Amino acid sequence: MKRAVLLPAIVLGAVLAFALWNSSTMYICVLRWQEQIHQAGELACQGAWAEAAEALEDSYQDWSGKQAYLRIVTEHDAANSAEMMYLRAMAFASVQEDSEFLAELAGLQEQLRLLAEMEQFRLENIL
Repeated sequence: MKRAVLLPAIVLGAVLAFALWNSSTMYICVLRWQEQIHQAGELACQGAWAEAAEALEDSYQDWSGKQAYLRIVTEHDAANSAEMMYLRAMAFASVQEDSEFLAELAGLQEQLRLLAEMEQFRLENIL
């Protein structure tokens, strides 16, 4: 009897550990990306467009470095939406369109928040 319960208990424990690790990892990544995006917005508000574009590009490179992980654990549509928002924001930065740039950054931050929320270890995400 004990042997029959041991393997399923180990599998459940491994799944739980992965879910907790994934939730934590996604939360940490999203906080970092949001801070980078916030910094880009602050630089744009100060008129430092070259620095804002560079900060956004650095954030995009950081984001791009996690694509394999994101494609495995998140919904592709959500990740694709964030990717497109990064690209639109970079286009607005290149032409120094402040209102569109800041609006796109706000949308991107919200999309990243939703990505993290989808990966949180909560009952509604399990069911």
